[in-house]
Amino acid sequence: MKVDKILYHPEFVREFKSLPSNLQKRAINAEKRFKDNPLHPSLRLYGLKGQLKGSWSISITLKVRILFTRLENGDIVFYSIGFHDIYQSL
Repeated sequence: MKVDKILYHPEFVREFKSLPSNLQKRAINAEKRFKDNPLHPSLRLYGLKGQLKGSWSISITLKVRILFTRLENGDIVFYSIGFHDIYQSL
């Protein structure tokens, strides 16, 4: 499976820009890995539950996550990035 198109919600862009540069670089590398192989074990892909049901998460580090949804046409929308507590802020 390969991801063809990733869209970026404005909130994701704002959060990404506020990350330290070392985490930005790790996020960019994780995105490349995700595009090539969304099931790569290092991404720790998993579906979210509760109020975030229908969304997914990939890991940048043990504490930093990207949250996303998949549109009906197959496009991916990254809508949040941050430390593990981003789950509570949504």
